[in-house]
Amino acid sequence: MSFLLPTLETKKDVDDVIRKTQDKVVVLRFGCQSDQKCLVLDDVLAKAAPLLANMACIYIVELSAVPLYVQYFDITLTPATVFFFNGQHMKVDHGTPDHTKFIGVFREKQDLVDLVEVIYRGAMRGKLMVRSPLDGRRVDKYELLYKDV
Repeated sequence: MSFLLPTLETKKDVDDVIRKTQDKVVVLRFGCQSDQKCLVLDDVLAKAAPLLANMACIYIVELSAVPLYVQYFDITLTPATVFFFNGQHMKVDHGTPDHTKFIGVFREKQDLVDLVEVIYRGAMRGKLMVRSPLDGRRVDKYELLYKDV
C-alpha cells in the first residue's frame, strides 16, 4: 500500500517537506519496502491519510535514501515513525525510553489518528513534547542499546 503515499527519495526532499509544511503534522515513516512490518504500517498509514488530511501529511522514506537522517534519529529498528510540526521535531512520550520516534506498527488506523490529533493539538499550543494517548499495552516494547558508551 506504500504506492498510495508519497515517497521522499532524497535528503533535500525530506528537508523541504519538514521546512515548508505549515500548520500540519508531518509524519515520516522510515523503513524498507521489503520489510513485512513496514508494509503493514504503510497500509495503516494509507487508510488513515484521508481522515488526517486536514491536520497531517504522511510520507514514506526509505532508509537507504537518507542515511544522514537514519544516523541522526538513530534508526536501528524499523519501521520508525517520526513527527514534525512547523519545522520542529515533535517528541511523544509512549512510555518507552525513546521519545523521538515511534518504533513498530500501529495496531489500528484509529491509534494513528488519535496520536496525530494529540500531536497536532499540543503543537498548536506550543508544546514540543506530548503524552501518547495509546494504551501502553498497544505499544511495542524494546531496549535501547547505546554504542561506544
